[in-house]
Amino acid sequence: MKYARFIAGGRRLNGHLSDGQLIDAAGVAHAPDDVQFLLPVEPPKVIALALNYNDHAGELGLTQPKEPALFWKPNTTLLPHRGSVIYPRGAQFMHYEVELGVIIGRDARRVKAKDAMDYVGGYTIGNDLVVRDYVTNTFRPPMRGKGWDTFGPLGPYYVTADEVADPHDLKLTAHVNGELRQEGSTRDMIFSIPELIEHISRFMTLQKDDVILTGTPKGISHVHPGDVMRLEVEGLGTLINDIVEEDEEAEPITGQESREGEWDGR
Repeated sequence: MKYARFIAGGRRLNGHLSDGQLIDAAGVAHAPDDVQFLLPVEPPKVIALALNYNDHAGELGLTQPKEPALFWKPNTTLLPHRGSVIYPRGAQFMHYEVELGVIIGRDARRVKAKDAMDYVGGYTIGNDLVVRDYVTNTFRPPMRGKGWDTFGPLGPYYVTADEVADPHDLKLTAHVNGELRQEGSTRDMIFSIPELIEHISRFMTLQKDDVILTGTPKGISHVHPGDVMRLEVEGLGTLINDIVEEDEEAEPITGQESREGEWDGR
């Protein structure tokens, strides 16, 4: 089942998708184009994964990690379907990243990989936006590059786990202004969903409605104010967000993150 949270007629509603319509708890049908989508869930936290596709690591000239490379995606980054992403003034290289989002269905702690899929409630589409200007020092978590407000669109649906036969065999695409920019498959993830849940839950409780963003394939490119991003993960729907420039009162960012203090492995 595909579920959505939305506003219609000034009311916050929950509904499921049936024959192209959102059916609320009262059985009233709403056209998806006529509602204001909310986030598919209100996650306690969002954990994202860097470099989980070999081809993406290659296009950035980075080495494949030996264990999952995790970072936080602040909840202030979260943005629903059709929300506007804010382009930071002065950014030199900002790009999208289409990702499979895994929604945790119940609290998980010290879960083994063989049991991990029992803790998955469902899936959604994520866009892990980044200002690459601030992702040069690989020792530092990329908070300044990936933690900008509106840099974490999710949605439009919460697709229950039973509706996805194999989450490790889904096509991912990203279009910008109708042009195909990124294409890949979850077959090429380095660390699988069970491996990620086992790794994370060994040291951290994964709570119900937490979201794990599982990484992106090759195909990043610069986006600008006025662009429209259209991201799809097979069977999960389409996540669309436009980009608007930050207001003129904002001080433009300048330069790039310093490499000083970068860890040398010692």
